[in-house]
This record gives sequence, C-alpha cells and structure tokens, in this order.
Amino acid sequence: MTRLEIEEKVVKMLKTVYDPEIPVDIYELGLVYKIDVADDMTVNIDMTLTAPNCPAADFIVEDVRQKVESIDGVKAANIRLVFEPEWDKDMMSDEAKLELGFL
Repeated sequence: MTRLEIEEKVVKMLKTVYDPEIPVDIYELGLVYKIDVADDMTVNIDMTLTAPNCPAADFIVEDVRQKVESIDGVKAANIRLVFEPEWDKDMMSDEAKLELGFL
C-alpha cells in the first residue's frame, strides 16, 4: 500500500472519531492539523482540541491512536497534541458549521 493510500484511509478513520460533547467528527471540526505517513508506514498526526482543558482529551487521543493503528499497513501511530495555532470555529468544514448551526 502506498503512503497516499494510507493517508486516505487515515482521513477516513479520523472521520469516525468524535468529541463526546460535539456531534461532529474531529476531522470536520478542523482539529487535525497534520497527517504524515513515514517511509516505514508510521503515521504521525498533529492535532488539537477545541479547548486545552478538554475533559475528553485522553479518550479522543487514544481513540485516534487505536483506530489509526487498526488500519492494515500502518506500523504505529504517534499522536501529538499541539495548541498552536489555537483552534477556532473558522477551522471547521462547511459541513461541520452547518451541522452545528454556524451557517
């Protein structure tokens, strides 16, 4: 499997991860800043949270790790929480904004 195919599967899998308090997946919320598939098929993800003190942070990060590592061909998943740039609602997809009533 190519790195591009792995990345496409990662995006598809990330769309199944939800913040328990928000009915929109983390990818459409704009919480995923970077997906990098290394030559050895390790997936490195930079992501953020809607708030630095999010009570579901551990749950979300572990859900991302488990789901990404379940993809055939992925050796491991490294999830890095970053808070720069700070997340805001403008990072959401139009679909997410519509779902949450911002459009």
